[in-house]
Amino acid sequence: METETLQVGAGQKTLVMGVVNVTPDSFYDGGRLAGPAEAVAHAQTLAADGADLLDIGGESSRPGAEPVPPAEEMARVLPVCERLQALPTPVSIDTYHAETARRALALGVSMVNDITALRGDPDMAAVVAGAGCHCVLMHMQGAPRTMQRDPRYDDVIDDIAAFFEERMAFAVAEGVREEAIWLDPGFGFGKTVDHNLTILRRLAEFKRLGRPILIGTSNKSTIGAVLDLPVQERMEGTAATVAVAVCNGADAVRVHDVRAMARVARMSDAIIKRGRDD
Repeated sequence: METETLQVGAGQKTLVMGVVNVTPDSFYDGGRLAGPAEAVAHAQTLAADGADLLDIGGESSRPGAEPVPPAEEMARVLPVCERLQALPTPVSIDTYHAETARRALALGVSMVNDITALRGDPDMAAVVAGAGCHCVLMHMQGAPRTMQRDPRYDDVIDDIAAFFEERMAFAVAEGVREEAIWLDPGFGFGKTVDHNLTILRRLAEFKRLGRPILIGTSNKSTIGAVLDLPVQERMEGTAATVAVAVCNGADAVRVHDVRAMARVARMSDAIIKRGRDD
């Protein structure tokens, strides 16, 4: 993928990343996409609804989730990646397994979205560096299985920023292009409700790192806790988080309900005069 197809930064519109979970147990849509055909059809719908890129995942990262063996993950996601080659919308692979990433990149995937920030597999940095692709480094305290067991920070923003600085230095030292790195503060990954709300409130502070900021708040438990709503009734709460994230500097938002959230993002962009010629 050419870098210019994912233009981010000052003056650019907020990108909308559509979630395609090829999993039986994701917190919001686990089991909805029973196989490659259903996943591809869903991805095509998200693209038509306004997704700027598609994030394909084969392992749930919800709190308490168990790891999935790479072979099983690849069996879920690679047929989907292969069939999406003809789609003009760029594709991201949501994985921390180097072999899954390598095979997906060979099928034309443009980005590796690694929730472990290159810590989960010692070979991942080399795979990303060799491909020259975009890479998301996400912050997570602990692992999905344990991350919500009493997460603590001295200052959640400063602590995440220090983590990003260390991970960026590691990635660049391993040959990853700095200009290809994106940062995700990991909303909901080893954070309390207050931590997550603080991340949204102070999101602009991460801009000092000079890299695009991706954030995924879609339908997460913090919204349920604030509004006292089950997971299928959190669209309005998600819309509020997307609007605040855009206004506080997010370059991309990762969402399930692309049609609605693309409209929220475009309206938010208009308010702050981002991605407009006037």
